[in-house]
Amino acid sequence: QVQLEESGGGSVQAGGSLRLSCTPSRYHWNTYNPYCLGWFRQAPGKEREGVAAIDSDGSATYADSVKGRFTIFEDGAKNTLYLEMNNLEPEDTAIYYCVADLSLSSTDYCFFGAGHPLPIDPFAYWGQGTQVTVSS
Repeated sequence: QVQLEESGGGSVQAGGSLRLSCTPSRYHWNTYNPYCLGWFRQAPGKEREGVAAIDSDGSATYADSVKGRFTIFEDGAKNTLYLEMNNLEPEDTAIYYCVADLSLSSTDYCFFGAGHPLPIDPFAYWGQGTQVTVSS
């Protein structure tokens, strides 16, 4: 069983930056190639939504609401997934979750597109969640 360990949340003012980190408790991501990794968030009173995703080929995609402000990337040497968040807005306030699909199944779904949000179902592994609060 793989556990995802997150860190990096906090409180910032609008326009500020935060970096979230996510590391698996055992094994390297590449043990499960192909894989899809991502970040979801859930704001109070709202449904959980996908924010960013990256597949084992290194292709990264983003929800329109964060495009140009957030960057998802991996550091293979540290076996860590990151979400760099810049120019944060109060609307970004939420609990952020690192997710991983390590099922070795097709990752054709692993992208954001017109009418295609990142689906929740493929992600069997979730981090504990980290709070991000952005004040105006």
